[in-house]
Amino acid sequence: MNGRQRIQTALKGEWPDSTPVMLHNFMHAARESGVTMGQYRRDPAVIARCFIESIEKYEYDGIVVDIDTATLAGAVGVPVLFPEEEPAIFHGRRLDSLAQARDLDPPDVVRYPGIQVWLEAVRLLSKYCRDEIYLRGNCDQAPFSLAASLRGSADWMMEITDPANREDADCLLEYCTAAVTQFIRLMASTGAHMVSNGDSPAGPSVISPALYRQFALPCERRIVQTAHALDRPYMLHICGKTEPILDAMVSTGADALEIDYKTDMRRARDILAGRATFVGNLDPSDVVALGSVRQVEEKTRELLGVFAGTPRFILNAGCAIPATAPAENIQAMIRVARNSPQEVS
Repeated sequence: MNGRQRIQTALKGEWPDSTPVMLHNFMHAARESGVTMGQYRRDPAVIARCFIESIEKYEYDGIVVDIDTATLAGAVGVPVLFPEEEPAIFHGRRLDSLAQARDLDPPDVVRYPGIQVWLEAVRLLSKYCRDEIYLRGNCDQAPFSLAASLRGSADWMMEITDPANREDADCLLEYCTAAVTQFIRLMASTGAHMVSNGDSPAGPSVISPALYRQFALPCERRIVQTAHALDRPYMLHICGKTEPILDAMVSTGADALEIDYKTDMRRARDILAGRATFVGNLDPSDVVALGSVRQVEEKTRELLGVFAGTPRFILNAGCAIPATAPAENIQAMIRVARNSPQEVS
């Protein structure tokens, strides 16, 4: 099997010939290629080169094309900072009151330069992958997270607790869902095999499970439906300890969940069983970036052991791998995956 086949097989719930590996490593790939995050975000050819060099060095199965968590925010008018050595971050907010959501014109994200760079990078990588390497086009923030950046996280989190704000909150979420849907449609046209979003501000570390189900979950379900209508599998990522909402996350219809290391792997295995593919969940900082080779090997073997009974597993860190992760640690986790025996269905 090649990389694309391994990942597609795991997504279907069938056994690949070895454990598939799809790294969330855009910062690491840029650093190893000797470019700053500023150089990376400005040039799609540079983005493509970083991932090509990384995959040729480490020989993993799937590329996660990511740039930052502020591109969609910038595309809908949120002020964004562009530090040369770090990913872009939104700075400030567009809406001074939640009621202003009623006056927003329909979004048009295609004109934003950062969106065009992201899409062109995936197009270039699609030509390189030639159906040999699996290509996941990440589409930045999910609607709830985008709403938080438009309104300002603190105010947004407070306002959604007041039933009097429900109509305005729904109006903002509708706007954000339209923006995310546009990005997903654009990404699906690039040759990406899969699309995905992150929705970490909707996780239990930030809001209650009840608020997640009320505000974030319906938007996530619509985004998954959009991806499936475009014949693309969908992956959802939420940081933190997600056990209280894992069953709801699975109910979105997502084909895979990228799970943070803070979530108990055994609990996640049981909840996802037969329903969605688990992607993760090594600690990207303390293990992958700061741990010894031996620790990386031990933690990878432990994780593979937990999922030994299911083919619905793709090895990754629980979130983006830091730029400073040693090459030998990346090689160690992939080596363990390649040497892990697979059941035959």
